Amino acid sequence: MRAPGPSFPRVVHAEWTKLLGLRSTHVVVVATVGLVGFLTHLSSSASAGDPGFVPTRGLADVLPLAFLGVLVLGVVVGAGEHSTGTFRSTFAAVPQRIPVLLAQAVVTAAVALWTGVLSVAAAVLGILPAAASREMTPDLATAGVPGLLLGSGGFLVGAGLLGLAFGALLRRPVPALVAAVVLFLVAPVVLSIAADTGDDPVAVHDPEDPPAATAVVNTVESFTPVGAGAVLTNPGGGGLDGAPDLGAAGSALVLGCWVAVPLTVAAVRLRRRDLV
Repeated sequence: MRAPGPSFPRVVHAEWTKLLGLRSTHVVVVATVGLVGFLTHLSSSASAGDPGFVPTRGLADVLPLAFLGVLVLGVVVGAGEHSTGTFRSTFAAVPQRIPVLLAQAVVTAAVALWTGVLSVAAAVLGILPAAASREMTPDLATAGVPGLLLGSGGFLVGAGLLGLAFGALLRRPVPALVAAVVLFLVAPVVLSIAADTGDDPVAVHDPEDPPAATAVVNTVESFTPVGAGAVLTNPGGGGLDGAPDLGAAGSALVLGCWVAVPLTVAAVRLRRRDLV
């Protein structure tokens, strides 16, 4: 009788050990947290002289940028073993394959969430010197700030899992990273340019009734990962002109779908096709 494979908790433990054993994991986390704290400090210090200075506004300026680090980390987790060939020993130990991908999703989400928590702490520390210079105490319970902090953590988890999905689907770090960069960085710029094309730059439009082309492009952008992340990291800030107001729950659902679809395709491919 064939011996059963390892239990899922043991697979998770193995993937956790491998992830923490990579130097790149620690480099990405430390670099992300340090950069968020540093940039938040610079942003808050630069605006500290403004008459209407509010210390907590600096959090929204920098925290969303933390997704870049966990996005790269997710790609490394998803494609790393395929690029080095160590997947052979992994799938020899876990022939079902799918538990490995699910375990990678669990550990990636955990590290992304931990990175988010540390980034939030670093951002809060970053605004303290500017607040102290104005003899102000940041009020983290102010309306919108708790949502910003929670939304930023959720966006980081989603970005990390989407990077994992691209890595597991494409199985090569460079193509997966290029695809992720195009989706997260290039596509929003292209959509922004498209929204301005054909619009009179000196014309004044009612936000409730923008040009048709602008409304269409903004609607498309609101259903992208970056568009969803913008809502999660700016709760109550309102959506794009002419686009549907998805709210935090709707944007979280959009981001979840972006993660679920490529991750499911990667799982089907992993299950049905030979590894190369």
